[in-house]
Amino acid sequence: MKNRSELREISMKVLYQKYILDNTSTKYDIKTLIKEQLEVENAFVNELVNGVILHQEEISQLANKYLVDWNIDRLSKVDKAILSIAIYELMYTETPSVVAINEAIELSKKYSDEKVVKMLNATLDKIYHNEV
Repeated sequence: MKNRSELREISMKVLYQKYILDNTSTKYDIKTLIKEQLEVENAFVNELVNGVILHQEEISQLANKYLVDWNIDRLSKVDKAILSIAIYELMYTETPSVVAINEAIELSKKYSDEKVVKMLNATLDKIYHNEV
């Protein structure tokens, strides 16, 4: 059984794949992308991935409101996925804010450089203090 941190990482990978496939003419099914990452169906992963997809427009608008000199679509697809999951958790779930932000920072430390980690932390902090 995977812990929530590992499940967030899987959700990030699924969204990363989705963002890449969205820029191609390749057809895909989100359930299949999730199944490729998980041996057993998981409600938490389904909620995160489908929640981000359902609310992507609002998530992107919120991110763009607080990103300084950046736009969410200019971020790498990995960073966009990490930020989108964190904003989704902050705005649409019962996940404690400190957990949502910390999990995003830990993922970005693993997959991004230090400047991006700081930018995501600052953006999520502003969203937390102004929107949550």
